[in-house]
Amino acid sequence: MAAEAQPKPGQEPPPQQTYELENSLHAAPPASSKRFGLGAAFILGFLGVLVGAVISVGALYISTNGFSFSGTVDTSTIVIDSSGADIDLPVVVAAKVTPSVVNIDVFANPHSFMLDDIFDEIFGDNALEPQRMGLGSGVILTEDGFILTNFHVVDGGEKFLVRLNNEELEAVIVGSDPSSDLAVIKVEAHGLTPITIGDSEAVSVGEWVMAVGSPFGLEKSVSVGIISALYRSTAMQSQSGLSIFANLIQTDAAINPGNSGGALVNSQGELIGINTLINTTSGSSAGVGFAVPSNFAYSVAQQIMSGEEVAHPYLGIMLFTVDSSNAQELGVYTQSGAYIESVMPDSPAERAGLQPGDVITSIDNQNISTSAELIIEVRRYEIGQTVSLVVNREGQTHKIEVVLGSTAG
Repeated sequence: MAAEAQPKPGQEPPPQQTYELENSLHAAPPASSKRFGLGAAFILGFLGVLVGAVISVGALYISTNGFSFSGTVDTSTIVIDSSGADIDLPVVVAAKVTPSVVNIDVFANPHSFMLDDIFDEIFGDNALEPQRMGLGSGVILTEDGFILTNFHVVDGGEKFLVRLNNEELEAVIVGSDPSSDLAVIKVEAHGLTPITIGDSEAVSVGEWVMAVGSPFGLEKSVSVGIISALYRSTAMQSQSGLSIFANLIQTDAAINPGNSGGALVNSQGELIGINTLINTTSGSSAGVGFAVPSNFAYSVAQQIMSGEEVAHPYLGIMLFTVDSSNAQELGVYTQSGAYIESVMPDSPAERAGLQPGDVITSIDNQNISTSAELIIEVRRYEIGQTVSLVVNREGQTHKIEVVLGSTAG
């Protein structure tokens, strides 16, 4: 059973997929070092950041098109003319952006993840000092120390150290929104360099981008690539509930463990996304990473910094996924869709006339096969927008319009 985007998380797990959170807390460190603890549930395992420097020597590629080639090539005679290339762009963008991206070390007491009461009774409350359990990145939003990062970077942490300008500052969590995997922390500082916020709605496929963060704890590292695709979406179940990732920006810029919460910027050095996920079958980088769009992320951050409850659009229903295995048991006349198990009182769904037993099969002409798909689609809209739902009710098709409400009430 899944909860459509609403104040209380639901119970339906999202469909199986290969997306993985880019970083984690509670991790077994890699064999080569205990310094970088990264969780198995969120492991990314990227190696590309250190490879880029090796390529500087250059390589010669000869296409034979079916002809044989033999002999040797004197590489000392090869001349590279870079006069037409914009070789200064990465240098300039990195110089602008790196002062606005920080490293975050996350600490927690080891027994916090085991038998707390037993450890406290035997050893006392302060028997074990906090140990580093994770790491990530963050983006400076204000000169007085507000920093945006991913929720999964700080989730479960008890102490947070932010490294910037060769010093460490302790940070506190201002607020978070687990459903969108975003959080804001704050350090006591002044004169910091806020990042320039760009317009993520203005980006295009093929556009040049740079990812900035602390892969493997190597702070202020950069990697470059392009925007590979737009409007990618998925949902992931975590210990904190269902996280909804709608309209993600896809990039082939290398994103590694520790980059999570860092910046994806355009050629003007403007923030267009918060690096969060990769798609992988091996745990290693496949050049398919994802960032939460800056327009959405900054809106959430502003609500948190203002002390407001983060608001998202919602219908106000509890859902099951309908498929061939349960359609007969549920007594419905369709083999796919989002089955309404219950409707919240005085919710947008109730006011629109949705009923338990209805199966939602589309929203604004977008077909819906699962409850997770409906939840993701609803998150794409703004609070107060009207959506048109196609509903199968006892074998009859109905079109019902719903004005989306706010999870903040």
